[in-house]
Amino acid sequence: MNTILLQKYNVPGPRYTSYPTVPYWEETNFNLDIWIETFKKAFKESNSTEGISLYIHLPFCESLCTFCGCNKRITKNHTAENPYINAVLKEWNLYCEIVAEKPIIKEIHLGGGTPTFFSPENLEILINGLFINAEKAYNYEFSFEGHPNNTSKEHLQKLYDLGFRRVSFGVQDYSDKVQKAIHRNQPFINVAKVTLWAREIGFTSIGHDLIFGLPFQEIKDVVDTIEKTKSLQPDRLAFYSYAHVPWIKGNGQRGFKEDDIPKDHEKRLLYEIGKKSLFENEYYEIGMDHFALKNDSLYIAFKSGNLHRNFMGYSSSKTQLMIGLGVSSISDSWYSFAQNTKSLEEYYELLNSNKLPVYRGHLLNFEDLIIRKHILNMMCKFKTSWANSEDYFDEIQCVLEDLEEMKNDGLIKFGTNELTITEAGKPFIRNICMAFDLRLKRNSPNTQMFSMTV
Repeated sequence: MNTILLQKYNVPGPRYTSYPTVPYWEETNFNLDIWIETFKKAFKESNSTEGISLYIHLPFCESLCTFCGCNKRITKNHTAENPYINAVLKEWNLYCEIVAEKPIIKEIHLGGGTPTFFSPENLEILINGLFINAEKAYNYEFSFEGHPNNTSKEHLQKLYDLGFRRVSFGVQDYSDKVQKAIHRNQPFINVAKVTLWAREIGFTSIGHDLIFGLPFQEIKDVVDTIEKTKSLQPDRLAFYSYAHVPWIKGNGQRGFKEDDIPKDHEKRLLYEIGKKSLFENEYYEIGMDHFALKNDSLYIAFKSGNLHRNFMGYSSSKTQLMIGLGVSSISDSWYSFAQNTKSLEEYYELLNSNKLPVYRGHLLNFEDLIIRKHILNMMCKFKTSWANSEDYFDEIQCVLEDLEEMKNDGLIKFGTNELTITEAGKPFIRNICMAFDLRLKRNSPNTQMFSMTV
């Protein structure tokens, strides 16, 4: 990568799992009644046609991984399982009581935390409990995140029997030194074992999550991790940039010194070497930090123009309505976002009072919806267009003027009322999206709020 371009564009910026990004939500213009109103509107418009998605946050982990920014509760006490599942099902039932017809569930994703902290039997209670008042869509897709150290063959078989066909395993890096720094002791044999079990049982999409830029990580570590990963042939890969944001994540990311973390060109070289190796083994880039084999549904969705991105990450299909269940989960009706309380105790307390545990959100205005569409297009298709009147917005000319330097640097190219991100521009996709982020441009933060873009 061009060092000059890296120095120019490696600035703090959002990852754009939503627009507006969470720091720019107008919480004073939002309340629970607004969320329920937009939830009902989205449900009416989409339930019978495309169905709805559920993201279920399962926050418990037995130990703290110091690279992780998720909302989690560290405990080895598994008596926490039953009360939490009961609370999630209570929350779901409150949503079901709002609408007049049975929800049709197209997607379920179990995230965490550590979903496989929960026993196979309790996960079965959870999934079966969802369908007491709901139906499966004919083309449903259920997925979960599995921790290689505690995902048992029983977990995999039980979830497969419940309809799950996609699983992603958190790998990060196989270096002993890196694993010690991030408090994630996870030998290759554990990952190989669960990957082969999943394939044997019949999972059709197996993913591995890797991270570059971790403390003490060197080129040889990335090469070794990629080589071991290739030997298992996962169907899809996430190759994430480590987001070092200790001002958000607190002491969990202060277990190593700043000097221990690869930076700038050194960090990006780790990615370029890893990406080159993936390309050589027939993995295709299908979105920011994501790669897939040609047989995987993510690649097929990318090639057909149907790839979608939301708070669950990249998805091979889109539903207008995504409901987040569990502590800290975020819901999306397309017209508004709503986030559950981050406190487990408050989550239980609100549900015990028969109240949805939403504590903040944002109602999207007309401009937000247009900008959101452009950012989604770039994140999922590496291009966008404002040729149609409904995709045009008043400040587009200012945006294009701001992008002129990126065009001159070869990161994008313009057509008639359209923009395409070049191969050289893909590492800078967050920067390109920032040019469209009108809320960020109008109210630039005084302190660092986001991780570095490259």
